[in-house]
Amino acid sequence: MICALASSVCFGTASVYQAAAARAAEPGNGSGVDAALLLRALRQWRYILGLGLDAVGFGLQIVALRSLPIYAVGAALAASLAVTAVVASRVLDVRLARSEWAAVGVVVAGLAMLGLASGEEGHTTGSSALRWSMLGVALAILLVGVAAGRLPGRARALVLGLGAGVGFGVVEVAVRLIDSVTDFTNPALYALLIGGGSAFLLLTSALQRGSVTTATAGMVIGETIGPALVGVVWLGDRTRDGLGWLAILGFAVAVAGALALARFGEAPNSSPSGD
Repeated sequence: MICALASSVCFGTASVYQAAAARAAEPGNGSGVDAALLLRALRQWRYILGLGLDAVGFGLQIVALRSLPIYAVGAALAASLAVTAVVASRVLDVRLARSEWAAVGVVVAGLAMLGLASGEEGHTTGSSALRWSMLGVALAILLVGVAAGRLPGRARALVLGLGAGVGFGVVEVAVRLIDSVTDFTNPALYALLIGGGSAFLLLTSALQRGSVTTATAGMVIGETIGPALVGVVWLGDRTRDGLGWLAILGFAVAVAGALALARFGEAPNSSPSGD
């Protein structure tokens, strides 16, 4: 759980710097996913810093996923929005209202309930069908990004956010389906790489275009609910005896608090300068 929370801190802090860098990058043509945006964003030192924090957070996330149920790790990752809100209030001089500080407290309370109720991760290895399904979902995310370009602003942001969230969810599930990183016959290995890369691309585009608040809310929903269900139904994740109700309540409270803080996925507009 410490690794899951530390991962949340890394991801939440990275979001602040990446959002600022994506907004400062020169806008491209079109309204869908802009692959070249990643290259333009990489000219920003803030984006590089965010990538470094993401790398550390991903390593911690893998450790957590090998020891905790997916629903607990997913809720902790959603709580990164609480971290983003607090960091944004310092780095970007964004003022938090009392209700938003209360939402941060709600997220912490939800995670505390989850920590008390979480059992060990399930020991079911997952079927071949589940591995291939994860690869299929990862590939479909790329098509979602293409289709998003034809949608109006708010719908586009929601679809990009949901797509990114589902991609990150694929990563969460795939980590549990990989026994060895040298087993190149395992579809889950490719699902992890494609799902993570596609999610990152969709999220970067969402940070620059449309309502990033809507996109971030979509991402939280996409990366928590689906993977949690997969973990419980197909991978054997369970709670402590008699505390299933507390785990459900804690999960719902943590995600609801994160959604209340979704606007902190959006950084203020800044100049195209790399400073």
